[in-house]
Amino acid sequence: QVQLVESGGGLVQAGGSLRLSCAASGRSFTSAAMAWFRQAPGKEREFVAAITWSGGSTYYADSVNGRFTISRDSSKNTVYLRMNSLKPEETAVYYCASTRRTGLGRYYSLKSEYDYWGQGTQVTVSS
Repeated sequence: QVQLVESGGGLVQAGGSLRLSCAASGRSFTSAAMAWFRQAPGKEREFVAAITWSGGSTYYADSVNGRFTISRDSSKNTVYLRMNSLKPEETAVYYCASTRRTGLGRYYSLKSEYDYWGQGTQVTVSS
């Protein structure tokens, strides 16, 4: 059984920062890449950022590029998302996800490529 557990969400003012964490566990856990997605009320779940375990290649949605940073700690099976200059419209539940697929490149942005999902952590940005 693979588990992904997110943490670090909360309430922050516009322009503020948060760091989310996603810890992966499970005897059968194997992963090529991890990603963060977010879903605001009434909207589709959208890609935020992804990182490969091997090589640490990163991919970002245009809307967050330059403000968000995804990183990983392989020794802890943990992925992080540092979010700076947050905007009220980025209020959403943030989910981490894992895929065993390699070499996807920009297709790591597709929800359909991910095998496991966490329960999500709420991020609320006040104006």
